Amino acid sequence: MQYRPFGSAGFSVSDVSFGAWAIGGSWGTVDDDESRRALHRAIDLGANFIDTADVYGDGRSEQLVASVLKERKERVYVGTKAGRRLRPHTPEGYTLANLRAFVDRSRAQLAMDTLDLLQLHCPPTPVYAMASVFDALDELVHEKRIARYGISVETVEEAMTAITHQPRIASVQIILNALRLKPLERFLPEAARRNVAVIARVPLASGLLTGKLSPTTQFPADDHRTFNRHGESFDVGETFSGVPLEFAFEAVESIKRVVPEGMTMAQFALAWVLAQHGVTCVIPGAKTAAQVDDNVGASGLALTDAQLAHVAQVYNHVVRPHVHHRW
Repeated sequence: MQYRPFGSAGFSVSDVSFGAWAIGGSWGTVDDDESRRALHRAIDLGANFIDTADVYGDGRSEQLVASVLKERKERVYVGTKAGRRLRPHTPEGYTLANLRAFVDRSRAQLAMDTLDLLQLHCPPTPVYAMASVFDALDELVHEKRIARYGISVETVEEAMTAITHQPRIASVQIILNALRLKPLERFLPEAARRNVAVIARVPLASGLLTGKLSPTTQFPADDHRTFNRHGESFDVGETFSGVPLEFAFEAVESIKRVVPEGMTMAQFALAWVLAQHGVTCVIPGAKTAAQVDDNVGASGLALTDAQLAHVAQVYNHVVRPHVHHRW
């Protein structure tokens, strides 16, 4: 496993870390024992950062993470998220009282006195310009409820606004994969310049970039790849990266042609993300230990300039018209 500095936070994290959305729910059937085995396997292989959220299974994900970490001696950093529990989810709800309540719930779920990292969970765009929100987060740091904070964003413009709050914010989490290249243009260089950690989420485009899905693949009713196909429940960019499937499968088939022998397509896709300057870590989800093994196999892999250029060419010719202007 390779490790990279987490911005200016003073510690390093595994470049392939663990995304814990899937073990909470919204990805079909989940077996808690299998989820624990996946988490243990990730830590066995050197993963030392886990990303979760209070709404993943309404606390199920946080509780599973806590149950595993209770059995481990390794130092594992946990980033959780808050904000999406607001009903309605409006800027006015981002008050100190609400954030403190969300944080205290996550502290209890994770069995942690001080959260390693609290991330605002894709807040409404006006929140990024609200000084009161960042003052509230600073107060939570002062109270030692959280050690540091970051923001999970939907768009590059939100990410660009978020990093203007550095050095107050430690990290920005953003969708970045071979079907979503826009962050490479301005955001990653500026994040690197400001020494803000970048957590790349949805690195496998909801499974598309594993190469294992097809146009006939069916998903369970409780899988967001069924119920959020058109953005019915949350931002459509979180599901298949917002790429219309007709064009997504065309892009995937083209990328497959340059995946070298001995490397899975998932590993290629994760290695592509890690090859981008400014990325701190990727957080692919995994519901089984076997998926963890595949994901972690991407750590330290190098892609050629020709392979990187091919991904860019596929994006520009097939995908760009459908996503670039939206996120």
